[in-house]
Amino acid sequence: MSKRIKFAAAMTAMILTTGTMFGCSSAPATTDTPTTEPTKTEETAKTEEPAKTEESTEKQTLTVWSHLTSPEVTAIGELANKWGEENNVEVKVLEDQSDMQGFLQAANSKNGPDVMFGLPHDNLGTFQKAGLLAEVPAGKFDNSAYASQAIVDAVTINGTQYAVPLAQETIGLFYNKDLCSEAPETWDDLIAVAQEKGFMYNVNDFYLSYGIVAANGGYVFKNNAGTLDPTDIGLGNDGAIKSYQFLQDLITKYNFMPADINDDIAKGEFLSGNTAFYISGPWNVGAAKDAGMNFGIAPLPKMGTNPTPSFLGVQTAFVSAKSEKQDLAFELVKYLSENSGETLYDMGNRIPVLTSVLNSDKVSADAYTQGFAAQAVNANPMPNIPEVAAMWAPAADNIKLLTAGQIDAATCGKTIADQIAVGIAQQK
Repeated sequence: MSKRIKFAAAMTAMILTTGTMFGCSSAPATTDTPTTEPTKTEETAKTEEPAKTEESTEKQTLTVWSHLTSPEVTAIGELANKWGEENNVEVKVLEDQSDMQGFLQAANSKNGPDVMFGLPHDNLGTFQKAGLLAEVPAGKFDNSAYASQAIVDAVTINGTQYAVPLAQETIGLFYNKDLCSEAPETWDDLIAVAQEKGFMYNVNDFYLSYGIVAANGGYVFKNNAGTLDPTDIGLGNDGAIKSYQFLQDLITKYNFMPADINDDIAKGEFLSGNTAFYISGPWNVGAAKDAGMNFGIAPLPKMGTNPTPSFLGVQTAFVSAKSEKQDLAFELVKYLSENSGETLYDMGNRIPVLTSVLNSDKVSADAYTQGFAAQAVNANPMPNIPEVAAMWAPAADNIKLLTAGQIDAATCGKTIADQIAVGIAQQK
């Protein structure tokens, strides 16, 4: 997760420092996906496509870049080739290995890809601001087929949809069934059991702790009917301050974990059977299986009667605004988005976004994926506007001070909100 967050922050910084290049741009950013062997995009960028006319009998060519893992890229390439054969189109699916500068330059030129496949949705606002995203044609995709409205909201900016959801990601509560046979319904229930059986997670990681802040009414940016307002920061309101006190209590009052807790320590204690509860994502299911644990995945406990809405991440596909074959590119995206859900589940342990795939025999039988999917229903999309890059450092730095007992909850909230506002101002 940290790698993905760093990607978004780096992308924002890159576009801010290359504002002249993008000032009059109308192109989207995309990545490569390979058909069989992953191929570096630097080589692809040098290859110019032959000019065609409407009367040309030559195959048209679409280029897809992907930031997914190599096995996923290979599998997506096979799907894309199948579509290409059926539609007389050559599809080049390439794994994006370019650095940020190379990626942005290629995306802003005719040498860039037609489609980006597999980029986290919180990068979309940065690309949209740079004029790099083609709008998704109205009515092209059935948005009612997705498992939640939040999935659609994640790819929508100011009421316009700019990308297509492929997979979703959120966190959940890991629980040791040998220590606690059923998942706790509320945080009070968890605390009661954890005082004897143990609970650890990286409380200092805002990605993991955001849900607790939001459960009492905190928010990053105010959502006004689908439009995020970066001038209205809710991480210092009364509900957020109440939540910061709760986070501090986990350490100073209940002594569940040390103030300098990190994920390696928390995961190690859970996998060793020393704690009953641990918060993480699908990426750690394999480790629990390998440890031979008898464990389950459940939604995060409720804060009283309020759900604890974790951050939702959505892997997306989008079409470049610089592509000269946008209609054809959207046809490919439609095919891949409707047929890749089970592939991404198999190859990348990714949670499907389509209800039909979630309810398929294979996925519905996976209790771990269903546990994360149940949490995802209550999750909030990570903000997808460029200003979100200003959130991570203030939140992380001040929560560490909070859990170390160096500041109180009210100071934590005010400082986070103030520092985010300063960071946003510095972006302009």
